[in-house]
Amino acid sequence: MELIQVSDILFLFTYFRKWLLYQEYRDKSTRQEIETRRLQDSQTDPEESSPSEETPSEAEPTSTTENKAPPQISLLRNSNSRFNLWQDLPEIRSSGVLSILQPDEIKLQEAMFELVTSEASYYKSLNLLVSHFMENERLKKILHQSEAHILFSNVLDVMAVSERFLLDLEQRVEENIVISDVCDIVYQHTVNHFSVYITYVSNQTYQERAYKQLLQDKPAFRELISQLELDPKCKGLSFSSFLILPFQRITRLKLLVQNILKKVEEKSDRETTALDAHKELETVVKACNEGVRKMSRTEQMISIQKKLEFKIKSVPIISHSRWLLKQGELQQMNGPKTSRTLRTKKLFREIYLFLFNDLLVICRQIPGDKYQVFDSAPRGLLRVEELEDQGQSLANVFILRLLENADDREASYMLKASSHYCPGWVPPGAGSAFGHSWWQRQDWSTGWIFGERLHDQERGWFPSSMGEEILNPKIRAQNLKECFRVHKSDDSQRRKLGSRNRQ
Repeated sequence: MELIQVSDILFLFTYFRKWLLYQEYRDKSTRQEIETRRLQDSQTDPEESSPSEETPSEAEPTSTTENKAPPQISLLRNSNSRFNLWQDLPEIRSSGVLSILQPDEIKLQEAMFELVTSEASYYKSLNLLVSHFMENERLKKILHQSEAHILFSNVLDVMAVSERFLLDLEQRVEENIVISDVCDIVYQHTVNHFSVYITYVSNQTYQERAYKQLLQDKPAFRELISQLELDPKCKGLSFSSFLILPFQRITRLKLLVQNILKKVEEKSDRETTALDAHKELETVVKACNEGVRKMSRTEQMISIQKKLEFKIKSVPIISHSRWLLKQGELQQMNGPKTSRTLRTKKLFREIYLFLFNDLLVICRQIPGDKYQVFDSAPRGLLRVEELEDQGQSLANVFILRLLENADDREASYMLKASSHYCPGWVPPGAGSAFGHSWWQRQDWSTGWIFGERLHDQERGWFPSSMGEEILNPKIRAQNLKECFRVHKSDDSQRRKLGSRNRQ
């Protein structure tokens, strides 16, 4: 991909030299967002302004600014700019526009301005990754071409996309002292250019592995990276923090558009463009996550395949449609049923299980970090039977039944877990009703919460210590309303598809 003219790049960086690096911006923005949320939660009225969204005391009813000819300003090229709010810029203060705009419009301006300024910080950090690390002459001599390609992937394409995106955003900001919209620009660039993020992010698994291997195998690489990280330009940030920038940015960009969407007027053109931009960004983020998932699964399957030695007929492990769900050690009970007693530990022997989405492999660990496979079965042919209460001695003991094993016959294993029986080993409905209660115990007794990750809608359990409960009922209601608004276009699309399918 061709980069923007050098003169344009140099001109931008003449003015971006005092901007925060993107890592600094993210940390500061996250802390500020948390504090704002806490402040809102402590207020009785969620509409009260937070410190980060100050509104002028002389606010007047909204009047049109289209007939005015506000001065053209260069917000991004102001060398004194450093994580400013839109309303704090001298050009905005002196224009008198703050006395004209309603508080809600000022909040919207701040949200759009943050998207632009954060892209400037991101661009600055990308440039540092390329100029300071990737193009370092000593590093070029240390790395083979293939190693450099895996380590830096298509970062030049990513930077070229960021350059064009930032220039278009900058041009929009300079058109008028009041920003008209930015989501239409986000939409166009997401549709036409942001596929480069999918390529970069999908390579993350190989990138991380290559970086660790280089640190381990090449002392010269390790020493040089340490020296480069100590340069004042890096501001104490690690090389790896620069490598993960594209993934952080594409997910953050979606949240920034989401923040704009919450603030635009309903049923307006700006709401339409924000919804369109959000939908396209969500598609890219999902593709990025799926790319990472596929690469990670492939790496994991290759690693497992190398560790397995089959005592029975070999089963091909590597498949594009197969992935690992769980693996771990259990204890198998030996001997005839009439002589079983838990007083003698010799009655147990350790076995190791690999559970894939469609297959269970039962092994014994052998020297050399290897596993000898002695049985297997399709996951759909597994059944779990909970033993009747026989006292503390049989706690966490259950029967795993293979309806058809590697020898095409039924087999049963009495197994003991170290702490609790986990229903995830079998498909839903294949065991007893005890599946759901285990998750309930995780929720209530050990402080686990079931939630959804905002940037990719991935659902799962996380420790309650990682979050804060919102106690203010008005804030909770407001958040639910905003969430519904953000995802209403998706719901509408799903209803259309469902209607088509029924026809």
